[in-house]
Amino acid sequence: MEENTTKQPGLFEKGGKFGFLHSTVDAFDTFLRVPATVTRTGAHVRDAIDLKRILILVVIAIVPAALFGMWNVGYQYSTRIGEDWTLIHNFWFGFLKVLPLYLVSYIVGLGIEFTFAQIRNEEVSEGYLVSGMLIPLIVPVDTPLWTLALAVAFAVVFGKEVFGGSGMNFLNPALLARAFLFFSYPSKMSGSEVWIAHRCGEDAITGATPLATGGLDGLTDAGYSFWNLFAGTVPGSVGETSVIAILIGAVILIWTGIASWKIMVSSVAGALLIGWIGNVCGATDIPAYYQLVMGGFAFGTVFMATDPVTAAQTECGKWIYGFLIGAICVVVRLFNPGYAEGMMLAILLLNTFAPLIDYCVTSSAIKRRAKKYDAA
Repeated sequence: MEENTTKQPGLFEKGGKFGFLHSTVDAFDTFLRVPATVTRTGAHVRDAIDLKRILILVVIAIVPAALFGMWNVGYQYSTRIGEDWTLIHNFWFGFLKVLPLYLVSYIVGLGIEFTFAQIRNEEVSEGYLVSGMLIPLIVPVDTPLWTLALAVAFAVVFGKEVFGGSGMNFLNPALLARAFLFFSYPSKMSGSEVWIAHRCGEDAITGATPLATGGLDGLTDAGYSFWNLFAGTVPGSVGETSVIAILIGAVILIWTGIASWKIMVSSVAGALLIGWIGNVCGATDIPAYYQLVMGGFAFGTVFMATDPVTAAQTECGKWIYGFLIGAICVVVRLFNPGYAEGMMLAILLLNTFAPLIDYCVTSSAIKRRAKKYDAA
């Protein structure tokens, strides 16, 4: 009698009893290890670095800003109530305040990602690993959790999944979540009472961000020196205050080749130029270099503008893309009194125009080559 040597599919493999859960199980199985699968045909690069590993490196780069942000949440609270807490006490208070934001961000976001993967019978996208890490860092610490859940759901569904998932979106999902919060619940995202945490039963503690203090005299009166702004010991969104922590992340991203230094440098150049023009024209008395350490400029430049999916792809286009982000950010800050921070709008606007920038760059290059060919 001939023996049946046909290999039966595994429990969670396609064709198995629970094959419909294959994408979910595969996502967890390959989260911290590189799968042993290899390509069967064609020429392909064999490398241990895949999309999951790249995204995990981005998460590692964000960690310094997240850790400092947690400490700063406790520091701002203890300072406003007149207490002198230890470093550990400040950090623990901030950790407990920020943890619910992360739980909501990942539970809602990954829940939607897994649901869409199951419906489409596709692998679970890894892109939300980074978005879920970023969203809690760009909102006020006391953002209501139910509004955050709505914002995450909106960003994942309408910012990613309707376009096909990670790699197909043209807007940064994390910034889209923040934009949803800002325009849908402005009272929860602006004013002087949303930036410093408070305990249950307490009234909200006021603490205006540097961008809301007016000119240079306002910064001085509020006690915000350039060093305070650079170090990050000021009120603001959870992870956006410390330029030092953000620069550590920038070094990691540039050293690993994940983020474009051209976008970062050109963004800084655009902000400095418009800031200088604003000084010359008398639009502001704040020195141009202060624009680099206030608000979410540094965080947006390093972690948002350099998103390889939504940014310009051509090398020349990256210079143009970054420069316009920095320039538009400062223009909004100087000439829009109703909206002190311009980084979110600048990046979302340039996300929209990134394909056009690349098209113009490539078209110009093709025309130059055609002229050289005709001349020859």
